[in-house]
Amino acid sequence: MSTSMSIRSLSLAAAAAVVLLSGCSWTHDYQTVRVDPTYESAANSKFIATNRGAVNALTSGLDAYRASGAPVLVATMVNVNDLRRSAPLGRTLSEQYASAMVANGFNVKEIKLRGDVFVREETGELILSREIKDIAQVHSASLVIVGTYSPATQHTYVSVKAVRTDTGQIVRGHDYALPNDVDVARLLQTPRF
Repeated sequence: MSTSMSIRSLSLAAAAAVVLLSGCSWTHDYQTVRVDPTYESAANSKFIATNRGAVNALTSGLDAYRASGAPVLVATMVNVNDLRRSAPLGRTLSEQYASAMVANGFNVKEIKLRGDVFVREETGELILSREIKDIAQVHSASLVIVGTYSPATQHTYVSVKAVRTDTGQIVRGHDYALPNDVDVARLLQTPRF
């Protein structure tokens, strides 16, 4: 009985060793495998789709502005905790909003072509300044798209608004959230120069 018990114990110990060793080997193989993103995954980006959806929600009900063909300006989205700053996320959101608005038939003016305007735009105060009225008048713009983002633990909350350039009245607004995944976390980082 003791011989059969020790054979059983050895068999169990050997089986456990095989399992442990194969586990180590699997972990090692798993860590060395690199999975690159694909063009298919990029084409199906939820980030882009979510931002386009936000523009669709924001612009629903703005048919009169769209039909008028009056230019629309899009300001850089800024950090709600410091309206003088924006991260790559804010600039990326603005670029995607402008593209989506053009796709929806709005006449969007690219104001970044003037460097001094772009620098001031990053302050987030452009819509509140006299300059925005002057810029809007030069471009005959009726609306400016402005907004903020607010990073939190699990999500970054985005608030985007369509504002009349003549009165400062908020015509429409839309709020939504982005998950703080690897891409959003990277875009939230302020670049160091």
